[in-house]
Amino acid sequence: MYTHILIAMDGSELAQRGLDHGLSPARLIGAKVAILTVSEPIPTYALAGGLGGAGIPIDFEAYRQSGRETGERILATAKAAADMAGVAAETIYVEERRPAEAIVDTATERGCNLIVMASHGRRGLGRLFLGSQTIETLTYSKVPVLVVR
Repeated sequence: MYTHILIAMDGSELAQRGLDHGLSPARLIGAKVAILTVSEPIPTYALAGGLGGAGIPIDFEAYRQSGRETGERILATAKAAADMAGVAAETIYVEERRPAEAIVDTATERGCNLIVMASHGRRGLGRLFLGSQTIETLTYSKVPVLVVR
């Protein structure tokens, strides 16, 4: 069965439900848990200004610091929930990576045998334009993925 569960968090209310769904079986079967949050790379449109385009001025270090602070807050809240559930959990922050890529790579590197993540369930044009980290994770992961909606 599952012995090491990776739970992906983005700080949303829906991701909290994903955390709850991941912690519950972990507690019952005694699985280890790794809780992951990822800060995304600086948006490409922000970099366009340096290439002669009309980019948005951005303070790179402030962007990174904000990502770290948000990641720390998300992970602290998730770790507290794991502690309350009686589940041993490590927290992992990955800086400036595409979330799906970081989720798949972290699961592989850490030897996780289940990924738990939430999906907003966007459809149509919303999914096309916004992309879907869940779909991308499902597509590239060799580890089973439990999607919570």
